[in-house]
Order: sequence, then structure tokens, then C-alpha cells
Amino acid sequence: MPTAEEKLTAVKADLAERDGVLIAFSGGVDSSVVAAIAHDALGDDAVACTAKSETLPDAELEDATRVAEEIGIRHEIAEFSELDDPAFVANDDDRCYHCRTMRLGTMFEKASELGIDIVCDGTNADDVDADHRPGLRAVEELDVYSPLLQHDISKAEVREIADEYGLSVADKPSMACLSSRIPTGLEVTEERLSRIERAEALLRQWGFSQFRIRDHDGLARIEVGEDELYRALDEEFASAAHDYLTELGFDHVTLDLGGYRTGSVSPEGESERTNEPLVEDVFATEYPTDS
Repeated sequence: MPTAEEKLTAVKADLAERDGVLIAFSGGVDSSVVAAIAHDALGDDAVACTAKSETLPDAELEDATRVAEEIGIRHEIAEFSELDDPAFVANDDDRCYHCRTMRLGTMFEKASELGIDIVCDGTNADDVDADHRPGLRAVEELDVYSPLLQHDISKAEVREIADEYGLSVADKPSMACLSSRIPTGLEVTEERLSRIERAEALLRQWGFSQFRIRDHDGLARIEVGEDELYRALDEEFASAAHDYLTELGFDHVTLDLGGYRTGSVSPEGESERTNEPLVEDVFATEYPTDS
């Protein structure tokens, strides 16, 4: 089996044969590795492009700009709005498909403006085994080139290559778009996205590295990595989080003792099989008491 170093060499040779590529660039470790390899192989003929919309936190856009400068690659920003699509706003099982279709469509438009034929993304070999990834369908339909997937590079190998390039995001946790914090079936609105972004800014300020704030229409459910749970239970943080999030308009603020987990409000498991709604009224449930 080829080593990560051998796979890196193969990707570099692959991209070097292209006239030019535009990389759908979020500033996460996957797209940053693709951008670094492409810049290494093609120089100025490689362009990183970040799609700016309501679902991208300002902090992530700033981080993408910083990482692009770190790599030395040309960085373009293309703006669009997922909220223009009623199918996305409805937030059904295929929300990620609608989002990725628009986002990558924006990438192709920018590539066309720049005279570039190929759009690359950061899909890696592990992504195809993940649960419920409708966004990958958009990648296939639009014929986006995924060099990490094409050369069977896993997430662990992506981080190894990022280390080799000295990228500051080598250990950066995954950060999905803000709409992933809204349970399937609950409409995506600019107000909810803005509230989530401002709420998560608090966790970033307190130094948490892996976190989400799930917006259950009035109830904020805080998720942090299991190794950071003890910090979230700190009385000072709990008080600050409660006060700040209620000021933002949440009626209730909770901490998920199970810790952060991918797709905890996405269609999967029992809810997907039985078509039960994923947005439930947690206050309508009768719980046992000591009476």
C-alpha cells in the first residue's frame, strides 16, 4: 500500500498536468492541503476560492484568508446566498445537497471568469464512508475533481501531509456550515444563522476547539468535545453562556453531556428509518418524578 508521501507525490504529479485549477477553499485542513499541493504543482495557475454566504461564520472567512496567505496561493472570494433557494430554506434531508450545489456552482462561475476549467474540492477517502452525505451527490453531478479521494488519501493522511507542509490548520477540527446546527425540518433563516454565529463566538472566545451550538427553536444545546466537557461545566462559563445566549434570544440554554458528535441534528439512525420528525418538543415529554 502506498505511503502518504507516495500519495502526495502522485497528487502533485496529477495536478501538475492540468492547465490550471480552482480549489473550493474553506480554510479547513482538507481544502488547505489541496490548495498547498496545487500551488506547489502549478504556482500562479492554482487559485483558492472561498464562497461567502450567510452560513459561513466571519471567523472562518478570516481564517481562510489567513491560511491562503500562509500557503501563498491566490485567494478569491465569491458571494452567493443559500437563502435564495426555497429547498435549502425548507431544511429537508437534502439540505446539504442544495447547499453544495449552489456553493460549487458559484465556484464554477468564478472559474469560468478566470478561464479555468477544473474545480477541485477537499473530499477525502474517508468522506465516502460517512453517514448521510448528500453533498457528495452534488460533487459527482457537477463533475468536481477530488484529488484526495482520487488518490485514496484518508483524513489521517491529510493531516500528515498538512504537517509536512507546515500548515497551521493541520490539527484544526472539522467545522461545518452554520445551517448544520439547525435540526432537519426547522426552517433555515438569516435570524437563526446570525444567532448561532454570535453564540458560537462565545465558545471560541473561551478557547473551546471542538464545539457546536444546536438551535432547537428557542433551546440552545451546547456541544463541546468530550475532552473539554469539564471546562464547560465550570460555574463561571456556565453563567456566562446562560446570560449571553438568553440575551441573544434563546429561551433555554443546555449542555449536552454526551459531548460533540457529528450530525446530531441530521437525518440518521432511527429517525431516518421511521420518518419521525427530528425536531421534537422536548418540553412536551413527561419525565418520571419522585412523587
